[in-house]
Amino acid sequence: MFPASGEINRRLAEPSLAIKKIEDVYRKDSLAIDRTDGLSMEFLSWRFNLRSSNTEPVVRLNVESRADVALMQAKTEEILSLLDSRS
Repeated sequence: MFPASGEINRRLAEPSLAIKKIEDVYRKDSLAIDRTDGLSMEFLSWRFNLRSSNTEPVVRLNVESRADVALMQAKTEEILSLLDSRS
């Protein structure tokens, strides 16, 4: 019912800057933003959580959609691509 990416880890030099970058990209389209445990953003048909590790330079990504595997996969790849880009 809610396809999920599972937790995906990415080693980054500056996790906090990467999280801010993702927030800046998606802020205007989000229905809700929660910073309780990293950055959680909710949209009409999908949501994600992106948080940094407390012990290593890693961010952890989880993406879910509402009964749409293709959307979950596309959004997961989209966010990972943004995290992997240098700008």
